[in-house]
Amino acid sequence: MSNTPLEFPGQQSFYQGKVRDVYSFGKYLLMITSNRISAFDVVLPREIPYKGQVLNQIAAHFLKATSDIVPNWLLSSPAPNAAFGLACQPIPIEMVVRGYLVGHLWREYKSGKREVCGVTLPDGLKENQKLPNPIITPTTKASEGHDEDISIKEILNQGIVSATVMAELEEKTYSLFARGQQMADDKNLILVDTKYEFGFYDGKIMLMDEIHTPDSSRYFYKEPYKALFEAGEAQKQLSKEFVREWLIANNFQGKEGQVMPEISDEFVTQISERYILLYEEITGNKFVKETLSPNYVQDIYSQISSFI
Repeated sequence: MSNTPLEFPGQQSFYQGKVRDVYSFGKYLLMITSNRISAFDVVLPREIPYKGQVLNQIAAHFLKATSDIVPNWLLSSPAPNAAFGLACQPIPIEMVVRGYLVGHLWREYKSGKREVCGVTLPDGLKENQKLPNPIITPTTKASEGHDEDISIKEILNQGIVSATVMAELEEKTYSLFARGQQMADDKNLILVDTKYEFGFYDGKIMLMDEIHTPDSSRYFYKEPYKALFEAGEAQKQLSKEFVREWLIANNFQGKEGQVMPEISDEFVTQISERYILLYEEITGNKFVKETLSPNYVQDIYSQISSFI
């Protein structure tokens, strides 16, 4: 199912992203989150059981919890791995916000860079160190291939958005991140970094896509953070960063000429268990594995037909 488009009455178009399949119904979209997993902008050859359900339900949880900060696209969740909502005009940048020196930011810093996306970082920082203040390091939103780092200054120079819109995107990004960090702290976690995608609907800025999921975010456990950091040891974390680290250790970063390593059944199970664990840790709810109905398409359509 993850690679074969479904057919719904009245659908106008279909788009398949790295992880999500998107069906257009004019003013509305149906987004089905598959069990595919990507890293370094490459879709891995193995699917991860229940990953689609985990991502969809975490996203719905946080979209509801942040709707007072910025309106979002979601109207309903007609299936465990499906979301239905308003079709926004996408703003072609991802608002990446970082609170710690980790992941891509650390790799850039370790290579000697002290300016990333127009943000200057001081010398002497260590991996996993908390930054003096959260920073925004936007990327372009590529339909194919790799997203690219870009500065806010360059976004304005290219006329991607106006200065007024950019200022609102920055304010909303910092506010969403602060809410996400507080919600994580309440569950003894640290929201390390994340990304947000915005669009326009009826001329107003609206939050799109997923939010605070393990595909778009990185979490540390709060309790051992300080001790592990002071010892210079790897952090205990909940995210798909461990998948990237495994790929790097097996000589794959999505670069030309590199060969995808073989992914074992055991590693697939480990990834699935990590996703389920994050759902339970961050939401405080028990994850209930749901199987898709044989009448999946009809069941979804019956719930969204009144809109379309």
